[in-house]
This record gives sequence, structure tokens and C-alpha cells, in this order.
Amino acid sequence: MGLAKHPSSHPLSPLTSSEITNASKLVQKLWPSNTDLQFKIITLQEPEKAQVVPYLNAEHRGAKTPTIERKVFVCYYIHKTEKVHEAIVNLSRQVVESNLRLGPNVHGPGDAEEIILVEKIALEDERVKAEIAKLNLPQGTVVLSDPWNYGSDGINDNRRMYQCFLYMRDPHDLSNHESNYYAFPLSISPVVDTAERKVVRVDFLPMGDDHTIKDPQPFHIPPPNEYTPGHCQLRTDLKPLNVIQPEGASFQVTQVGENGRIVEWQKWFFRVGFNHREGMVLHDVRYDSRNLFYRMSLSDMVIPYADPRHPFHKKAAFDLGDVGAGLMANNLKLGCDCLGSIYYLNAVLNNDKGSPWPLENVVCIHEQDAGIGWKHTNYRTGSAAIVRNRELVVQSIITVANYEYIMAFIFNQAGEVKYEIRATGIVSTQPIEDGVEVPWGTVVHPGVLAAHHQHIFSLRVDPAIDGHNNRLVYEEAHPMPRSEFNPHGIGYKINDTLVDQSGGLDLNSDHNRVFKIQNTSVRNPVNGKPVSYKIHAPPFQKMLADSNSFHYKRAEFADHNLYVTRYHDDELYAGGKYTNQSRGGSGVRAWADRKENVKDTDLVLFVQFGLQHSTRIEDFPVMPCEITQVSFKPVNFFDRNPALDVPPSSQDFNRSTLLSEEHRQPSVEAKVGEKGDLCCLSKL
Repeated sequence: MGLAKHPSSHPLSPLTSSEITNASKLVQKLWPSNTDLQFKIITLQEPEKAQVVPYLNAEHRGAKTPTIERKVFVCYYIHKTEKVHEAIVNLSRQVVESNLRLGPNVHGPGDAEEIILVEKIALEDERVKAEIAKLNLPQGTVVLSDPWNYGSDGINDNRRMYQCFLYMRDPHDLSNHESNYYAFPLSISPVVDTAERKVVRVDFLPMGDDHTIKDPQPFHIPPPNEYTPGHCQLRTDLKPLNVIQPEGASFQVTQVGENGRIVEWQKWFFRVGFNHREGMVLHDVRYDSRNLFYRMSLSDMVIPYADPRHPFHKKAAFDLGDVGAGLMANNLKLGCDCLGSIYYLNAVLNNDKGSPWPLENVVCIHEQDAGIGWKHTNYRTGSAAIVRNRELVVQSIITVANYEYIMAFIFNQAGEVKYEIRATGIVSTQPIEDGVEVPWGTVVHPGVLAAHHQHIFSLRVDPAIDGHNNRLVYEEAHPMPRSEFNPHGIGYKINDTLVDQSGGLDLNSDHNRVFKIQNTSVRNPVNGKPVSYKIHAPPFQKMLADSNSFHYKRAEFADHNLYVTRYHDDELYAGGKYTNQSRGGSGVRAWADRKENVKDTDLVLFVQFGLQHSTRIEDFPVMPCEITQVSFKPVNFFDRNPALDVPPSSQDFNRSTLLSEEHRQPSVEAKVGEKGDLCCLSKL
């Protein structure tokens, strides 16, 4: 692995620190000098695709690249108001090209400084203090606030607010700052108005099996339920498993400007970006110099909860749009989150003052062994050909208050790419009375309910399979009818169906429906079929909230396994650009309803996948990883297995401690004699 310095920036590279500062100053100059602005997002305004594609083509040919102006997208508020604006800043010309105040029911995302402020406002409110006093908590008890974006139900929810859920640390272990406070949920829930900077309402949470609420009563303190190693009796029989690469890693990272990165590994080439909302973004993904994908990123996600009672009925977290994967990214630590020879990527976002906010180690890149890639043993000779499946992992981890999501693009040597999410962390908890059971959640600790919920993700894929004019088809397997040709009724055939219009589509496991991205202008040299990549997406239970609910209207992507749309610049986010207390109507469902032609043109796919999290006691105090992934695999793209050139797996190379025994089965073979006759010989 090597790191080469590239002297200049790139049209797709993330913003630099100086660009962030420059953009915020240009926006600030639009206002009187005493105007206090609260910056939410300062990020790259990606150039129009029609400009970038010729740039990339010239770049890969080694030709002179055209000039593309550098632009910045800015979302900001007039501080302590509801006045939210978005601006486009042209850094190349040093001008603000547009500056618009957004309309009603459009709210910007949260930011780190705001969330801390909301916690403080909730805990310092006199009404909240008075209600907490009714709990008769022991002296010195530490109470904490988890601010949730308010959500939408159409009832007095026009203003930008947070619904805060209160917890406390173990009052019998005050020195334990790592105490699992989700084991101590309280029944008091303040609502904070972000413009007025005050608590506007104090809700009490229902704790029974109906909508009944009660004033706070003296709190019965349950035992703690800790997850940190210092509070657990650890196993003593686990031996070390070290990932050692004595010659280093097989990938190379090239730095482009301050924050741009090119990764090359085993014929793969791609650019890694990082932004406020999506976190990791891949551009210009190629294999063996052949174009595959223009852009790939996690576009959106929603976590709707099952409890129908106020205020839980509004719990539907749009973590990317409401806050941002970049904002919530972890600093990944060596030897903990990634193993082996690791390369880390840093990033720069902005704070609420419009200043650069550097983030270290937000992406880790490493290789991993994923078992056998391919193998065949000639049972007649006992000779085995075997190749290990080496993978390249590009990973980021976000913490969303109680939850963690481990997100990774995974590449292998057979031209396949996967996107994987592992959900872990701590389930969102709420108080429940002793002896009560409800069908919308599971009691995971005395007095603690974990409500059932869904995790629905949307992966945005901008394909370029050997070019940018692609089509979508779905492949199905159907039985042949009995006939003279199929007299035994066992025949079946594979059919392709063209999707020629934008819309939402679903899987059908009864027919093994698989979606494929094709380029019909490029044909396989062996069988003449169009080059393709197929999408393997797992089935999942779609949005359970009914179609008239705010959950359904807001999560525009959550009702189909896949959406296909015609490409339009700036249509990046499946749930719409602004999801905080949104109303719907500005995301992928609306785009698909245009019913545009998507045949042999520049199309975009939004691939949905997810988890139905029916909570269980084993998910507490911290849940084992739940894993889901989408994969993209070549179909008639190569002329044979593209991993045939991977060196064979051998003991000299792998240095395992034990060798497997030779595998050889008895067999019989026939040899042609002098007169052309066959003679059977035993190979026992």
C-alpha cells in the first residue's frame, strides 16, 4: 500500500477547511454584520453530471480535463428563529448564486451544538425540575436527556421542536459515568422549541397497556444492567486471533487535494468522499478499467416504532436527514473497529458557526479473508484447485444516541460489490409498570420496555454499466407447461421483463425475481447477451404504518423493494432533502410518479432493504449485531470467472497451523485401447 500526493483538488472531492470558511463568510456577507447565523450544512454541491462525465472520461484517458466551477451547498438559520435558508455559493467566482428562504413545514437537521443545548434547556426548566422532584430520586442522582426530532402527526407540529426522553444513571453507583442509563427510563418527556429556546410542554408517558397517563410517582429503582467490561464477568478461555499482513495491505490510497481519496485494489478503482448527510460516498467505481457505477451511497433510512400511544406515535427516526451520518461518525480506533493493516480517512465538516470541524478516522479501509472464493477437487485424481476470497472493506460507524450502525462497502476479487449494515447498540427504552405486557414491545429489564420497530434503508445506486445508457430488467424463473417437449413436467425457463417506466417494484420469491442493470449496446463476446449486473437484495417487511399515516407519507422509499427513476441532478435523498418533521411529497415516490422513460437512458436505482426488529431480552443491555446486505454481481459481464487469476491458496502463503488431509474419492475411468475400444479401470 502506498500513499501518493496529488497536487490539485477534484470536482468530486469533499470540501476543504478553507472552502468551508470561505463559503460561510460569503453567506454571512449577505446579512447585516450583527446578524447571527446558525449553519446547519456546508457541503459540496456536486457538479452537474453532464459536466463530470466528460471530465472523468478525459481523466482516465490521460487527456486534458475541462474546467468545472467549484460550488457549495449551504443550509442555515437566522439564529433563534424559524427562518431556514439554503444557498448555493460559487467559490470559483466568489459569489452567492442563490439564497432562498424555505417555506412552512421545512426544517433543517439537528447539529451537535444544538442537541447539547436542547439537553441543557430540558434539564434546567423549572417545570421539569418540579416533576423530577416528584420521583423522590436519591440525592446525587444524575438525570440525562435524549433529544429526539419531534416527528410529525399534523397536530400543533409546525414549529421546529425536540421531544426529549429522560433517563438516569444508576443512583447507587454515582462514580460510574458509563452507567447504562437506558435501564432507568423516566416517565417525564419535555418538548423543546428550538427557536424560542425553551420547554413548551411537559408530557407524561403512558406506562400501562393503554393510553392512561399519571403524574410522576416515587420511582422504584430497579437493579442496574451494565454492558461495559468492568461491570461484566468476562470469559477467560478466549485465545488471541491476530490478523497479520507481514508485507502490508494489497490496496493503494492516493490523496487528491486535502480530502479526496482514490482507492485501487485488485482491479478495482473508486473515489471515496464523505459528507454531512450520507457519510461515505463512492464515485467513479470501475473494475479493470471498465465503468460500473457513477455514484453509490446510503441515501436514507427510517426507524418507525410500533407503540401507537402519544408521544411514541411520532417516533420515526430519519437519522440521515434529521441529523446526518457524517455528523454522527465514530472515531475508529486501531485494533477495535477494524483489524489488520488499516488505512484511515479523516474528514472535515462544519460547526454551527460555519467554521471547519475536523473529524479523525471516520472511515477505515482494510482487507479481510471471507472464506473460500472458489474450489474444485478432481475426485478422480485428488487434485484440488482452491482460492481464498479476499475482500476490501470500506467502513464507517455512526452512533445515533442509543444505536450504532456499522456501514461498509465490500469489494471482492470476482467483480462483486456489497453494501452491508450491522445494527447494534442499545434499544430505545421507555418505562412500563411491573406486571404489564404489551404486544408492541418486550420487557427487557424490570420496569423497562423496548418497543418493536423497523429499520428500513435506501441505497442509492447511479449505474454506469459499460456506459451511462442502461436499462432495468427483472429475471424470473417459470415452469414450462407439460407438452411433447416437456413430457415429464420438470422443465423451467428464465425470462427477462423490461422495466421501461419509472416507478416502484417489488421482489417475488415465488418466481425468484432478480433485478438486473443492463447495457444492451455492449454484448458478451461468448454468448452475445447484454452485459449486466444483478442486484441481490434481501426481502424485508415494508412499512407497517398505513398509507394515510405520516410515517408512510414521509418515508417515501419504504413501500417498495426498489425504485427506478430517470436521472436528474440533485435528486439524491429518497426521503426528500429535508426530513425533519417533514410531510412527504418531495422524495423518490414523487420522482417515480413522473412515469418517465428509463429504457436505455441515464437511470438511478433506490434499493431498499431492512430489518424487522421484534425486540427480545437478549438485545439488552446491548444488542448483538443484526446484519443485512445488498450485493451487486456481474452477469455476462466477463467472459469467464474473473477470479481465475487469483493465486491459489497454499500453506506457504497462508501459514495455517494445520494442514487438511488429502481428499480423494474412489472412481472409475475408461481408457481408449488400440482398437478404439474402452476398457474400464478402477482408481481405488
